Amino acid sequence: MNAVLKEPMDETLEAISNAPISLTANNITRHFPVGGGLLRGKLGAGKSVKAVDGVSFKIRRGETFSLVGESGCGKSTLARLVAGLDAPSSGNIAFADAGQREHRIQMIFQDPYASLNPRYRIGTAIAEPIRFQKLLPEAQVMPRVHELLRQVGLAAADAQKFPHEFSGGQRQRVSIARALAGNPSFLVCDEPTSALDVSVQAQILNLLRRLQEQLGLTCLFISHNLAVINYVSHDVGVMYLGRLAEVAPTRVLFEAPKHPYTQLLLAALPQLDTRGRDKSPITGEIPSPLAPPSGCTFHPRCPHANDRCKAEKPELQAQPDGSQVACHAVQERRIPVLFHTS
Repeated sequence: MNAVLKEPMDETLEAISNAPISLTANNITRHFPVGGGLLRGKLGAGKSVKAVDGVSFKIRRGETFSLVGESGCGKSTLARLVAGLDAPSSGNIAFADAGQREHRIQMIFQDPYASLNPRYRIGTAIAEPIRFQKLLPEAQVMPRVHELLRQVGLAAADAQKFPHEFSGGQRQRVSIARALAGNPSFLVCDEPTSALDVSVQAQILNLLRRLQEQLGLTCLFISHNLAVINYVSHDVGVMYLGRLAEVAPTRVLFEAPKHPYTQLLLAALPQLDTRGRDKSPITGEIPSPLAPPSGCTFHPRCPHANDRCKAEKPELQAQPDGSQVACHAVQERRIPVLFHTS
């Protein structure tokens, strides 16, 4: 497969999909208690880390919603909640009731070296979800495994090999085949290319986009790489310390970012046209999630913060171009607000 990325998603305002909603996340929180065991006395009992703190979003059927942000912002925790690997502390995640297949969710993990059992032949690993869910009679299982291998660009004969006989990119193709074996309609992709070389990343991303188009898959995609996010996404949510700072159609976000955090993230990409925008790097580090700042948690690093930002937590507010922004400075027009007009 060609290692060159295809064109990014072309998502003008006029072309925004009217597809039905596949997933609705409503005010999701996930708090982890700390201060017990060896940490008692250092952190104190009764404290908790707000890994996800009141997050709401929707994903349209057949499209990709991506989450981006610095390490520790809660992206992977939210991915696990959507995949059903962990339960939210409060809030709810609802999938559209469109038949049994709509409720089948599979996850593609970050590390292709750790996600496959080294003692299992590849064919056995891919066949496991088919057998576990009793999707096919036994006589049809291996033919289906061979079909899946060919679908992800491998050979049917590879079913007899062990994971150590494959490269990282090939292992991730096996992981994708195993995810598809469960006949999902919804994929959760937790940084599926970050452990791969750049040229291999492009191949895997092209494969995921092709499979999404062919199979009508809905995806939640997690990444810290803005170039990857721009390529795979229909809509993007920018996370900071467990909350959404901005949500927008992909093209709107990259051409007219509004939250100061989003603007600073994009300004760090030299290949983007950022003329007329603040090109200063993000200063400081993410505050401790054990003691997050009051008000807007981004205010200690924000060049536009004032007293209101330090005292009052902002909520997402709809903008004329279809984006949503949680920022007092944007609401009060204290910073230039760009609107996507094409």
